[in-house]
Amino acid sequence: MITSKKKYKEYLRMDKEALGIMHRYPKIIGDEIWKFERKLRKLEYIKNCKNGILYKFIFVLYKISFKKESIKLGFSIPLNVFGPGLSIAHYGTIVVNGKTKVGKNCRIHEGVTIGTTNGQNEAPKIGDNVFIGTGAKIIGNIEIANDIAIGANSVVVKDFTESGITIAGVPAKKISSNNSKLNLLIFKEKRSSI
Repeated sequence: MITSKKKYKEYLRMDKEALGIMHRYPKIIGDEIWKFERKLRKLEYIKNCKNGILYKFIFVLYKISFKKESIKLGFSIPLNVFGPGLSIAHYGTIVVNGKTKVGKNCRIHEGVTIGTTNGQNEAPKIGDNVFIGTGAKIIGNIEIANDIAIGANSVVVKDFTESGITIAGVPAKKISSNNSKLNLLIFKEKRSSI
C-alpha cells in the first residue's frame, strides 16, 4: 500500500518497469494501460497520504477521470489492491473485488475475474510474482502462494500454498513445477525483440 511519496514513486517506477516501458512519459496516442496505472497509483497516493478539503476535491476530479479510463479499457480495479510492479497485459474485461490483496509483480491478462462468492466477505489473497492467464477466475476466501503461474481459463477455488508451480484447469490443480518467473522471462524476451 502506498503510504508516502517515496513509496508512490517506487510503485510508479516498478509498474513502468513491469510494463516494459522505456520512454519517460506516456505517449499522447498509445500507452493507455500505463496511463491507467499512473492514475490508479495517483489516486491511491492521494487517498492514503493526503488530507484536507483541497485534496478531497482533487481526489474527486482524479476519480472521475480514473472511472472514465476504467470504463474505456474495461477494467474494474479498485484502489489499494495490487502491490508494486503491476503489469496489465491488454485492455479488456478485468474485474477485481476491492477486498482482494495482490502482492508485487503481478502480470494479469484480459478476461480475469478475482472475487468472492456466496456472499462471503473475504476475497483471494495472492502472493508476489504471480502470472494470471487470460480468462482465469479466482474465487473465494483462498490463498495463492508466491511465484505461481495460473493458466488461461482456469477456475481457482481452493488454496495453493506451494510456491513456484503452475496451476490450470477447471477446477485448477497443479500441472507442473514451472513457476511464474518463466512466463515473465518469456514476456521480457518478446518485448526486447520488438
